[in-house]
Amino acid sequence: MDQQEFFGVPEEAGPTIADGRFRSLDPRSVGLERVEGWIATGCVSAGVLFGILIFVMVSRAPAWVTPLLSVVWLLLTLGLIWHTLQWPELAFKHTSYKIDALGIEIRRGVIWRTVVNIPRSRVQHIDVSQGPLERRFGLGTLAIYTAGTAHSMVALQGLEHTTALAVRDHLLPERADDAV
Repeated sequence: MDQQEFFGVPEEAGPTIADGRFRSLDPRSVGLERVEGWIATGCVSAGVLFGILIFVMVSRAPAWVTPLLSVVWLLLTLGLIWHTLQWPELAFKHTSYKIDALGIEIRRGVIWRTVVNIPRSRVQHIDVSQGPLERRFGLGTLAIYTAGTAHSMVALQGLEHTTALAVRDHLLPERADDAV
């Protein structure tokens, strides 16, 4: 399926993916981030609880240490639960991207804002990947590789998979003579 078929645009109108408008990620990315958050929260909370239980059984700590460690574990778990429920929506609201004829601009960050501009002329190659959870949600990750060592790969997660493929096709160099 080419870009024109995907966007329902006649061949002569050209692709609409590069219209220069800022777009949000797919709303399903919030659900994906929450599922990943629940998995991480469960693993971290269970691991810390297991460590506390081992410490309490093995050590000869004073009696007040056990309730203190229990409160620390509870606060950590509640903090992770808050992060799992609230952070994905905040990150979604503060992430956008714009594609035009010159390249892609990605804006993201809740606390520390970042704007990344990648001109098409600097693109080395692009990967579109899907993990098992991304596949379940119909999402994908666009990874753009540029020349250089520092920050030579920029990933944009939370795109609808066919949108990620359309962005990849638009950003790839149009020259066929780029072989080494």
